Order: sequence, then C-alpha cells, then structure tokens
Amino acid sequence: MSRRARAIAFGVGALVAAIAAGVIADGYGKSVARGYGALRPVLVAAAQLPAGKPVSPSVAEADLEVRRVPSRFVPAGALGDPAEALGLVPAAPIPSGAYLLAAQLRPPRTHHSGPRLSGGRRPVEITVGGAEALGLGGASPVGSRVDVVVTTEPRDGGIGRTYVAAAGVPLLGLGPSAEGDAGGLVEATLGLTRPQALRLIAAESFARQVTVMPRGGR
Repeated sequence: MSRRARAIAFGVGALVAAIAAGVIADGYGKSVARGYGALRPVLVAAAQLPAGKPVSPSVAEADLEVRRVPSRFVPAGALGDPAEALGLVPAAPIPSGAYLLAAQLRPPRTHHSGPRLSGGRRPVEITVGGAEALGLGGASPVGSRVDVVVTTEPRDGGIGRTYVAAAGVPLLGLGPSAEGDAGGLVEATLGLTRPQALRLIAAESFARQVTVMPRGGR
C-alpha cells in the first residue's frame, strides 16, 4: 500500500472512531438521563462560606459555581442560580463542595433604621468608592437613596464608559472594605432588585470603578 493510501485509510479510520465514540457517549448520556433524571443546574460552594457573612456579588463570583447534576441527586431546596443567594447570610458555615440550600440561608440582621424594602428588593453588599461624599452634610447617609455609577475600562486607547447601573436605590449600611482603606473603598449594603444586582455583579468583574453618589434628598 502506498504512503498516500495509508494516510487516507488512517484518516477514514479516525473519522469512524470519532463517530462511534460520539454515538456511544450520546447513548450513555441518554441512559443516565433515563436512570437518574435530566440534568439540573445546582449551586455549589467553591470555598467555605462563613456563617453570618452576607453573600455579596464578589463572594458569588469567586466562591459559588453552578454545576449540572442529575435531578435524582439534587436535594430539596437546592438553589440553581447565584442571584438567589445574593444578600442572604449562611446560618452556619457551608463547607466547600456542598450544595447551597434555601434552608441554610437567611436575611441579614440589620442594626440600623432605613427604608423598608419592597418591589422584590433585597440587601446586597458591594465594594464601592465615593462614599465619603455621602456624609458631607454631617448626617449619616444610611437610609438615603443613592445612584450607583459604573465606569468601565478604556478600550482601544479611548476612554471608559460611565453610566448609572442602579438609580435611586436605598442605602442600608456602610462598612470597611475587605481590601482596607486603599482607594477609599467601602462595603455598601444596598437594596437592589435582581436585575440591578446582576448588573453590579458583572460590574465588579470588568469595571474600572463602581461609585455611589448622593441623590440630593431622602
């Protein structure tokens, strides 16, 4: 057999093997689905979640992951989306690799007065800058409404885009940032709707800066 004929035969054999492997894998997947149920997204802790610490957008991004598991193995009350855990607090430590269950999480206990949340809002903690401007009048800014402004990184030598990611949201609390005082960053607890929370989760990943600005009245 010539070298060219051998190469063609080898190529045909590899193609047949690939097709056979695909058929076998597809058949195995269907067999698993029949035996254990369709795959469902399940939220899993990629690192230990300490008790009493709210699930902020940065925690959701770094320490939570979504896996697809046969429905037979999904425990009752398992969450399937990081947004479902935002702003909630583990009642007890959740170890790495464990499923996140609704029964494990509770709303945070607040020790301040502020606007009551409505319209599907929930407390969400994010790292922001610009908070020093909120207290210029001398009164505590907690309980006021603020705008959350995002500035993106410059692209192609241009300038970053600046836009309001969440307008007129309740400011529920302010505290020191986990990153210390670098850059004037603080942890702000805001009353956010789910779309606003998801926008800010994304912003903490790609934005150059996330800033809170006073709205000019309570």
